[in-house]
Amino acid sequence: MNWDQAKGNWKQIKGKARQMWGDFTDDELDVIEGKREELVGRLQTKYGYTKEKAEQEADTWVRGL
Repeated sequence: MNWDQAKGNWKQIKGKARQMWGDFTDDELDVIEGKREELVGRLQTKYGYTKEKAEQEADTWVRGL
């Protein structure tokens, strides 16, 4: 899957994001809405990842969907 597909199917895959990153609240997942930049920023803030680590984690996750 790519980011355009993830954004279009966010309601269906939001649960998979919750499984991957259990610390995200429903409100945070609603704000992310499949947007890569938003997810990367939230990963940096919530998990203390560097930008590079957050981007890698997000891209690996979306490819595995």
